[in-house]
Amino acid sequence: MFKSFPLVLTCLVLSLTSGAHAQTFDLKPIWETDTTLRTPESVLFEPSQKILYVACINGGPSLENKGSYISKLGLDGKVIQLKFTENLNSTKGMGILGKKLYVTEMNQVAEIDLSSGKILKRYPVEGAKFLNDIAVDSKKGIVYVTDSNDSKVWAISKGTVSSVLSGDQIKGNNGLLFENGQLLIGNGDGSLLSLNPETKQLSTIAKVGGGIDGIVALGNKSYIVTEWGGKIWHVHADGTTELKLDTSGEKINSADIGYNPSTKVLYVPTFFHNTVKAYSIK
Repeated sequence: MFKSFPLVLTCLVLSLTSGAHAQTFDLKPIWETDTTLRTPESVLFEPSQKILYVACINGGPSLENKGSYISKLGLDGKVIQLKFTENLNSTKGMGILGKKLYVTEMNQVAEIDLSSGKILKRYPVEGAKFLNDIAVDSKKGIVYVTDSNDSKVWAISKGTVSSVLSGDQIKGNNGLLFENGQLLIGNGDGSLLSLNPETKQLSTIAKVGGGIDGIVALGNKSYIVTEWGGKIWHVHADGTTELKLDTSGEKINSADIGYNPSTKVLYVPTFFHNTVKAYSIK
């Protein structure tokens, strides 16, 4: 009995180690939209309506661009409403809180009525240079926002805008995800960071090749992250990373992704390629 203990221990260690990599998958193309979507930067899956919202910059990200819009798509990739909300300024990340859709513009956040697409309010962010992604803490009613060109994270709560974090440790920060009380931040150096908004404690989960644009959770501390240039990574629970798709050679971008956990479908906005691509995770 005692002679077999080392063998049992070895098997247990191997089992635990391999468990961190147990969740693996391939990305299988399902569909691609037509090119009526102009410069799509972000996709957001809305589970109650079973639709996709797509933030289309429709040009370059600048203060002068007032022609951005949000589209509504079906889960089959067909356009339901090309311009659900119009006259936006360089739209990028989106998030839903209650019955309102929030989307970043260059230096403010627009609040949109989900039923009508009407812009209800705008929240100017003082000193903002390039507001980018959004994540929502639905329990506390907080909308988090990154400023990629000012190395800051902001919060909007009860109509008030306040600073959450700033400094070189989040230089070039873009992607955001709120999960289990933690704010995950995609950094410009390719680091996936975890921030406790209450204590401000910041730690590194993993690192990929370049700046992280989109982040979605697969469960069990496993994530998919994208680099804008066209790379899609799987971040394992142990912090190791695996490149799942690289379309950079074809000049097809992979910006701020959306995800349907019930069907395990990933939605990738291709930016200059002017489409959204859907992939099943198998």
